[in-house]
Amino acid sequence: LIPAGLTLLYKVPFVHPLSTLMMRDLATLEGYDRRWTSLDKMGTLIQYSVVMSEDGQFCAHDGIDWAALNLVINDALSGEKARGASTIPMQTVKNLYLWQGRSFLRKGLELPLAVYLDLVLSKRRILEIYLNIVEWGPNIYGAEAAAQHYFGRRASELTRRQAALLAVTLPNPLERNPAKPSGGLNRLAANIEQRARKAGGYVGCLKP
Repeated sequence: LIPAGLTLLYKVPFVHPLSTLMMRDLATLEGYDRRWTSLDKMGTLIQYSVVMSEDGQFCAHDGIDWAALNLVINDALSGEKARGASTIPMQTVKNLYLWQGRSFLRKGLELPLAVYLDLVLSKRRILEIYLNIVEWGPNIYGAEAAAQHYFGRRASELTRRQAALLAVTLPNPLERNPAKPSGGLNRLAANIEQRARKAGGYVGCLKP
């Protein structure tokens, strides 16, 4: 019931949620760097890059990309290597309410919470929360803090390549450094940069 109530509270624009990892950093006295920034002030480059990298069907699904999830289940049943099927709403509820690491229990809680989040909040609000709580490095949370930490500029001032590099860092932010990308990370970023340029209807729900 706590996530259900908090999700309703997070509809209010001036409420700035904390993630479970941010609360851990506070509890351990490590502290963190997070600079809440609205989507309007963040600019579209980082928004489109993250959506096209993390969840290309973000504007079309109801919190869960059922087609991608079915592929993962079929692969698992066939003994193939698991692939990711987490949507931005799923990652958002994980960061807000649940714990890190892989487990069937967490995933079982994550799915209904993601559907509920998508039902209660607008797509813009979900992405705004996600881009302000997602971990982008040790004790670094959100696009604004990441942009300033790695590139010394505001999120709204990022180049297309810098936004793409930040986006492809997200699957493994503790090991990938967008300011010092490997050849593989640069290739991923180039692909996302092109996809973000042609995002079109894929990001229609993010228009003000």
